[in-house]
Amino acid sequence: TFDRRPASKTVCTTVTDDQLIDDALAGRSASFGQLVLKYQDRLFTALVHAVGSVEDARDAAQDAFVQAFVKLESFHRRSSFYTWLYRIAFNAAAGRARRKRPEPSLDGRCESGLEPVGREEGPEAGLERQERACQVRTALDALPHDYRAVLVLREIDGCDYEQISEILDVQVGTVRSRLHRARLQLKE
Repeated sequence: TFDRRPASKTVCTTVTDDQLIDDALAGRSASFGQLVLKYQDRLFTALVHAVGSVEDARDAAQDAFVQAFVKLESFHRRSSFYTWLYRIAFNAAAGRARRKRPEPSLDGRCESGLEPVGREEGPEAGLERQERACQVRTALDALPHDYRAVLVLREIDGCDYEQISEILDVQVGTVRSRLHRARLQLKE
């Protein structure tokens, strides 16, 4: 027999970043953990493209989340939490890059197979795509840090000029000119 009782309505409430921040500031660290879960993958992906190294991206993301937790009281909510977090992460990545000048080898990343291969494609298509991805990574890594950061934020993460301006703490005009120069250098 079928149960004829009406299905119970489940109310799905979405907790906003502001609510999670307020809860974290009130001492509920699990709320900050929810912010970490919400943004860790997106932040990590952008950092991998920006710094060119999975290890450095992991370290910069971890540093950013720790700094964000410690400095959460200083977040004035003039921008989104994600924009603020990005700025912390890119500053952490830039600091790491200044301390560690030698660039990591691209061979390890290209051979590690970080690029997913589609299941419907033959092995040739997957190899060609992996080779193209490696070429793009190589070209990205060759860009100066300022150009690479702007290009990654715009083209990979989809940030608008104002968000990039906030994240990198530069004028919108500077964002536009760096993006233009980055695209030209990448094209070369």
